[in-house]
Amino acid sequence: MKFIRTRWRKIIIITALLVVLAAVGLIVWAGSEIASPTRRGLQDFHREFLDNPAAHGLVIDHFTASDGTPCLVCTPDSSGNLGARGTKVRQQLTARGLVLKPAGQIVGTLVLVHGRKGRKEDYLPIAERMCASGFRCVIPDMPAHGDHPATIATYGIREAGLPARVLDEAADYFHFGPQPAGLLGMSMGGSVSVHAADLPDAPWKALAVISSFDSFPKVIEGQAARYIGSTLGPVWAAGTDVVYHWKSGIHLADIQPAKHAASIRIPTLIAHGTTDHVSAIACGKCLYDSLPASTPKRWIEIPAADHDNVLITAYPIYADLAEWMLRNVR
Repeated sequence: MKFIRTRWRKIIIITALLVVLAAVGLIVWAGSEIASPTRRGLQDFHREFLDNPAAHGLVIDHFTASDGTPCLVCTPDSSGNLGARGTKVRQQLTARGLVLKPAGQIVGTLVLVHGRKGRKEDYLPIAERMCASGFRCVIPDMPAHGDHPATIATYGIREAGLPARVLDEAADYFHFGPQPAGLLGMSMGGSVSVHAADLPDAPWKALAVISSFDSFPKVIEGQAARYIGSTLGPVWAAGTDVVYHWKSGIHLADIQPAKHAASIRIPTLIAHGTTDHVSAIACGKCLYDSLPASTPKRWIEIPAADHDNVLITAYPIYADLAEWMLRNVR
């Protein structure tokens, strides 16, 4: 009996140690993924756009900013050629009573900021629609994503100046006027865009934010509770913050887009999916409510949309985005 008790004691101790090690490993992995997400390579649909931009009504140029940020600069095909997505969004806008410039003409420039684990090429389908609506699109890789040489993402704290910088440098390189300009960001890119819009002398005439958040710790705590429960979730989130701070020098609690939204005065559209399981719709609504009452703003709920499919439901979100920019970027 003594032998059996000793054996079971060892098994329990070893099991407990393995559980602790697994928990620590999970925390280290999570903090590391938030700081330096796994980078995605080019996908087949990216290559299809890059190999045949004319089929989408685009001219696509590559550009690298002075800080090493790789960018795509998408302009409407001057011949007026349109892809299927561009044709559809122009039809939707016309049905709403907007009088559009002839296809191929440019009325302004948009900087598009991708989300976490994204890359600039992901936004080529968005650029197809926005270019068809009359905009030039500048799409940068964010730090720690795509082909960007930087290795740490800070969700707007250090990236806030990047959108205006790539706009100015692309305008200088390709010889176009940088104004008027608008800013559009999704998820992490929404946080970056809110930070960017709050900078002194920010050049943006309008802002659009999709599936983002008011407070990054709320997103992390929500994800932790979803996966391991409300009891252990706060412990996991706190450990994740320790790892993220070790890698970035920034605490998750420092990432608070709502504080920056409170100073934004430009017209701002915020859209969110009603079934978002990554950043709950309450996070988007709190971000919207943080905007000053005097700021021209619009809140959109996209029915039955989760975080990853928010742009590909039956809801005409692209027409909403294009209309917002056309009415305000001038």
